Amino acid sequence: MKAVGYHQSLPISATDSLIDVDLPAPAPGPHDLLVRVKAVSVNPVDTKIRKRFTPEPGETKVLGWDAAGIIEAVGDQVTLFEAGDEVWYAGAIDRPGSNAELHLVDERIAAKKPQSLNFAEAAAMPLTTITAWELLFDRLGIAKDNNAPSEQLLIIGAAGGVGSMMTQIAHRLTGATVIGTASRPQTRDWALALGANHVIDHSQSLPEQLEQKGLASVSHVASLTHTDSHYQDIVKCLAPQGRMGLIDDPEQLDIGLMKQKSISLHWEFMYTRSLFATTDMIKQHQLLSEAAGLVDTGILRTTLSEHFGTINATNLKRAHAFIESGKACGKVVLEGF
Repeated sequence: MKAVGYHQSLPISATDSLIDVDLPAPAPGPHDLLVRVKAVSVNPVDTKIRKRFTPEPGETKVLGWDAAGIIEAVGDQVTLFEAGDEVWYAGAIDRPGSNAELHLVDERIAAKKPQSLNFAEAAAMPLTTITAWELLFDRLGIAKDNNAPSEQLLIIGAAGGVGSMMTQIAHRLTGATVIGTASRPQTRDWALALGANHVIDHSQSLPEQLEQKGLASVSHVASLTHTDSHYQDIVKCLAPQGRMGLIDDPEQLDIGLMKQKSISLHWEFMYTRSLFATTDMIKQHQLLSEAAGLVDTGILRTTLSEHFGTINATNLKRAHAFIESGKACGKVVLEGF
């Protein structure tokens, strides 16, 4: 089967940073779906692993943690799907990725894709939907009730991949006042279109801008990028007994700053359930199924913003470089081999 991978960790500008390869087709395990991949999207995790992880000599590392496709075969213990089903998912970080014609995914972390979306539109959403959903509801404990308007959510990086999903989920499914951050006119307009009540500039003082909006503090902060740069402002913005969630990798955080306000800290890593095969692993199947229904009823929408063509090394290198530039808004998708 065709695939895109690498043999050594290199800067994306290097000739062999990503290469086209032919690999044996995988065989499904008991709970696996064998999916013919139709479209994928590229996330920051793809670039981080490419830069940090070198495969063993002779091995090919295949990246990719978002996919939409058609099931070709199922494992002998699969109960949720059958061959021919169209699915979407974000995969598992400890298994080969989706930048391949055929891909294995555990049925408990996949769902039937929204019927109203094509494969490219669907591939833009799973990883960021799971991350935003888990951070909002499982980690930060925001009420999934749009009649409970007592919460204020500050989303740092509201126009990025996760921010784009979190903004619309929070707007549509909760009663929280949603304040997004963006630093360019394009990203500001994007966040407002997705449902942010206010947008402020994360290159300026966050507390001062909140005060200008008539907000003395916020009850929750979702820090999705550059947490170490914004950390002191975040602590100032949070109300006593507030909650802070993050997904990035700051080098260090002085958690002592949180003590006076009794602020709680919550880390979200959407691969935890699959990596440790947790007893509630199937919750990712359930939330993706619910999200598909919300898409088909017009409550949520795809965050596809850039289509980079077919799935090959040249186009994936362009996508990685674009993600690394920090200028992405929404999601970058590739389609077909």
